[in-house]
Amino acid sequence: MKIDVPRVSDELDLRNFHDIYDEEDSELEDCKVVDSVFENQTPGRVRLSNMVIKNCRFTNTDFQAIDITDVIFENCDLSNANLSKSSIHRVIFNNSKLLGVNFAESSFGNVQFANCVLNMSAFGESKMEKVKFHESGLKSTDFYDCKLKKVEFQSCKLDGANFDQTPLKGIDISTSTFDTFTVAMNDLKGCKVSSYQAIQFAALLGLIIKD
Repeated sequence: MKIDVPRVSDELDLRNFHDIYDEEDSELEDCKVVDSVFENQTPGRVRLSNMVIKNCRFTNTDFQAIDITDVIFENCDLSNANLSKSSIHRVIFNNSKLLGVNFAESSFGNVQFANCVLNMSAFGESKMEKVKFHESGLKSTDFYDCKLKKVEFQSCKLDGANFDQTPLKGIDISTSTFDTFTVAMNDLKGCKVSSYQAIQFAALLGLIIKD
């Protein structure tokens, strides 16, 4: 699956994330932010575009309804941040910690999560199109009532993930692993799974498999 990458300029001015309080519209763009600590903040409705954000901490910050376009997050910590009702497009999260992040009711397009920790994060009632999770931890992550289109889970840990009321038709989880997994059998139709996973789902159905 081809995903549009963030359109980020080669040359960006270096800024601190706290500069957002100096902007009239709570907006940062055309810049690079490195080593900023922006924890436990409530900045209002934020807009980020054409940015690289590296080695920054945003734990417990309220980013509800944030608009993120053409941004690369590298080695950042957003644990327990609130990004519900957000618009996230052409964004890469690389080697970042997103433990318990609230992404509920958000819109994702052309987004990549690579080598990230997303355990116990919440994506409930979100819409995702062209989203790739690669070698990421998604233990006990909630995908309740999501609309997924062209979404891939490559070599992810999905143990305890919840896909209740989320159709998985066309979604490939064949390279990922789990011990438990919540999904309705009707919503599993058309999901791409490995032969071992097929046995796991059969066991969850209560079938007894004999060679």
